[in-house]
Amino acid sequence: MSWIVALLILYIIWDVNYFIRCVFTVFCGRLLQKKRKITDTTTIYGLCTSQDVDIFFRHMNNARYLRELDFARFHFYGLTGLYEEVCKVKGGAVQGASSVRYRRTIPIFHPYKIQTRLVWWDDKAIYLEQQFVTLADGFVRAVALSKQCITNCNVYDIIKKFPEGKTRPDMPEELKLWLDAIEVSSQKLRKDK
Repeated sequence: MSWIVALLILYIIWDVNYFIRCVFTVFCGRLLQKKRKITDTTTIYGLCTSQDVDIFFRHMNNARYLRELDFARFHFYGLTGLYEEVCKVKGGAVQGASSVRYRRTIPIFHPYKIQTRLVWWDDKAIYLEQQFVTLADGFVRAVALSKQCITNCNVYDIIKKFPEGKTRPDMPEELKLWLDAIEVSSQKLRKDK
């Protein structure tokens, strides 16, 4: 009986399902899928359930998109081995910024996939593009750009450890404009101090 109380307390204090899903996503990816190049697109699948919907119970809540993107990033890191290389030099990764463009909702009980790909990198961060695609119609429901700040190491040094990372692609135009907007915002905040 005491273990039930302890489990209940854990569920109240922490989002236990989040941590279970993180572990499940990474280990299933590593055990059941082949390793990918850092330039490959990785894919995870999901289903919009009653836990994901907004107050009208019709489609996925905006906050859930961001949560699902976490799992897709962890999956990407696990399949490519990128995070392992960062850890070898005692580095880390933290979300520096994200931008989501919602094109059409994901209705309740509809399956979808999230495709993640590395689009660019600089000395301090990697930049990922992630797409939500519903399986029934192949429609891209949302697109996210993510800046993953890599701490305590030089990203160029890490990326060069992968054969496909020897040549950096051109910066996509939408990424350049997004980074410019981030810089304008940062300058404004610095002036406010």
